[in-house]
Amino acid sequence: MKLVVRVKLLPTPVQALVLEATLRACNRAATYAARVAFEEKVFSRNALQKLVYTDVKATFGLSAQPTVRAVKKTDDAYTTLRANLKAGNLGKAGSKRWVKATGSPVEFRPDAAQPFDDRCLSWQYDSRTVSIWTLDGRLKGLRYTGQVDQLKVLAEHRRGESDLIRCKGKWYLLATCDVPDPEVYEPVDFLGVDRGIVNLATTSDGTNHQGRRLTGYRRHHARKRAELQARGTRSATRRLARRTKKEHRHATQVNHQIAKEIVSAAQRTGRGIAVEELDGIRDRVRPRRSQRDTFSSWPFHQLGQHLEYKACRAGVPFIAVDPAYTSQRCPRCGHTERANRSDRDHFLCRRCGLAGPADHVAGVNVRNRARSYGVSPARAKPRAWGRVLVNAPVPGPD
Repeated sequence: MKLVVRVKLLPTPVQALVLEATLRACNRAATYAARVAFEEKVFSRNALQKLVYTDVKATFGLSAQPTVRAVKKTDDAYTTLRANLKAGNLGKAGSKRWVKATGSPVEFRPDAAQPFDDRCLSWQYDSRTVSIWTLDGRLKGLRYTGQVDQLKVLAEHRRGESDLIRCKGKWYLLATCDVPDPEVYEPVDFLGVDRGIVNLATTSDGTNHQGRRLTGYRRHHARKRAELQARGTRSATRRLARRTKKEHRHATQVNHQIAKEIVSAAQRTGRGIAVEELDGIRDRVRPRRSQRDTFSSWPFHQLGQHLEYKACRAGVPFIAVDPAYTSQRCPRCGHTERANRSDRDHFLCRRCGLAGPADHVAGVNVRNRARSYGVSPARAKPRAWGRVLVNAPVPGPD
C-alpha cells in the first residue's frame, strides 16, 4: 500500500530563503521545458530532455539531477493533461474549457511542489534531519518534525521520491512510503454501509452517521460564497479561495472520522465491509434544480475511498455491491417495489409489512447482497477479497 507521510521542515531564516530560491528556480525551469515541448510538439521525456537539458542547466543554475527531475515533472504534467482530455474531464473537443487547456503550454506556479529523488535528498532518521540539494549547494542538517506514528512509518517504509512544498509560509516534505499490506482475514459476516446525503453513512447494525451538521456547515459557506462572489473584488476572491479550502478540509475530516469508526467496528467483530458501488451516479441521476448544489457537493466518493484504504490497512475485507433496488427491496420477503419507500426516511413493505428507517433497511440489503457473494454467518471457504462488484438480482413479477 502506498502512503504519503507529511513532515514539517524547520529551516532557519537563511535556510528558508535558500529553499525558496531553489523551488522558484526549479519551477521556472519546468515552465520553460513545458513551453519548448508545446512549441516543438515534443512530449516524449527522453526527446524533451535532449532538447532542453543544456539550456536549463545554463539558464536556471540547476545541476544534472534537478534538471532531469524538472523535465520529468513537465512530462508528467502533459501526461496528466492527455489523460484528462481522453476521459472528458475538460469538456468536449472544441469547448471553451478544452480550448483553454490545449491552446497554451502548461505553466507551474512559483511555489508548486518539486520532486526530489534520493540523489538530491537524503534522510537522517535518528537525528531527524535531511540533506537537500539547493542552488547554494548541499543544505545539510535541515531539521524536520511530525507525528510519532508517521515518523515511524517514514523510517521503516519510505521509498522513492519526496516532494518539497511551501504552504502558507511553512515548508513541508511529502514522502512516499510503501507499507506492506496486512493479511486479510476471512470474515464471519459483513457490515453493510449505505451512503446518503442526509445521513452520510448508515450501517446494517443501525448505527447512523448523520450529515445534518455538515449540510448546515455547507449551507453557511454557500451563503458566504454568494456574498463574496457578488462583491467581485480581488480581496473577495482571495477570501473565497480560503473559505473553499476550509470547507473541503472540514468535509474530509468528517469522512475520516466516519470511516475510522466503521472500520474499527468491522475489525472488532471480525466482519468485512460492504458498500454500494456508486461510481458514475452523477451521470445517471438528474436531481431537481433545488437539489443540484447539494447533490454535486455530496462527498460519497471520498468516504468510499477512506473506507477502502482504511480497511485495506487494517486487513478488513472490503467489497462493493450493486446498488440497484437496495432502498426498495424488503430484506425479509424480497418484495421490491418503489412504493415500499413512501418517503425519504421510512420503509414499509407492501407485502409483509416490515417497517423501519429506510437507510437502515438499505444497509441490511447491502449486507445481504455481500453475503450472497462470499460468506454466510456459518463461514464459507476462504477466497481472495478485494473490490468486487456483486450484481443485484433483477426484481421479477410477484
